[in-house]
Amino acid sequence: MSVSETRESALGAYLRDRRTKLDPASFGLPLTRRRTPGLRREEVAQRANVSATWYTWLEQGRGGAPSADVLDRIARALMLTDAEREHLYILGLGHPPEVRYRIDDSVTPRLQRLVDALEFSPAMIKNATWDVVAWNRAFATVLTDYGSLPAERRNILRVIFGDPHVRAAQFDWESVARYVVGVFRADIARAGATARVAALVDELSQISPDFERLWRDNDVLSHGGGVKRLRHPILGEVSFEYSAFAVDGRPDLGLVVYNPATPEDRERVKALIKSSNGILDAASSARRVRDSA
Repeated sequence: MSVSETRESALGAYLRDRRTKLDPASFGLPLTRRRTPGLRREEVAQRANVSATWYTWLEQGRGGAPSADVLDRIARALMLTDAEREHLYILGLGHPPEVRYRIDDSVTPRLQRLVDALEFSPAMIKNATWDVVAWNRAFATVLTDYGSLPAERRNILRVIFGDPHVRAAQFDWESVARYVVGVFRADIARAGATARVAALVDELSQISPDFERLWRDNDVLSHGGGVKRLRHPILGEVSFEYSAFAVDGRPDLGLVVYNPATPEDRERVKALIKSSNGILDAASSARRVRDSA
């Protein structure tokens, strides 16, 4: 049996299993004269707006490769969870679905604890439109304290192109800016969020001729890892190795960790963080009082 035949067989078995686990009554369907549990094939096909004959072939492992649009319709028809939808894509197309933009930007306490556990490595979590939704004490101390910004301003591009101090800290501003815009463009297209960020793009184009110029270039880049060199106002020249990770179960979120590049960098970063802990705690308390007023 070929790889494609094995995949079609596995897809068919998974579709049958999910279909038989659905309760017809929850869809307002009659319960009489049902020889097997769950929905009938033609009922799933109708809900997915596909041919009943083709859907039957799909379950029998002879329907051919479905499109992503058809898989999405079948996933909705079968009331699949995000994890089940991802499995459906892997069986049907050999890869997970593309990232879908979510309005929900919250992170779980587990994710926040993970970020906080990186005591001397600045780390943050961003969503598909590059709003920063979580960060640790090290990030706030060494790079940017997003807690000091209003929630609507906690966006990486707003900081990169709107804060002159951040610009001055870069060793090669042009390369950094071009890289940021290229990765951002790829991320929002992958998440289907291009229309969502239209207002942000317009705003940045108005306040930054550099952003407008780079956005017009239409460069697309990938975000993996590298080395970031900074002119820090306290540490002086300092380097970090950065790595980007997807968040399992939340492909719209990305974790970025900055590790000091050398033992000397690490010791200086540690000293700064330890000396700043009291200041950050006081500032955090002040913000909580202000926000509750």
